Amino acid sequence: MTMFFTELDKVESFTDVMKSEKEKYAKYFRLALEAGIYLAPSQFEAAFVSFAHSDEDIDKTIEMLNVKF
Repeated sequence: MTMFFTELDKVESFTDVMKSEKEKYAKYFRLALEAGIYLAPSQFEAAFVSFAHSDEDIDKTIEMLNVKF
């Protein structure tokens, strides 16, 4: 999965991706890192969930990722 901070309903093309707010992702990345959540440092990279992640890991990540900033 990949997260893009944009007003678009769907991100379907390179042009859509380039409309995303890169500064907002950078801030989100730093907040996640401070909370112990290791996201890709660039929004142009993919994130993966694996069986190595416990239910607790996933719940903590979801809780943190729902933070408004």
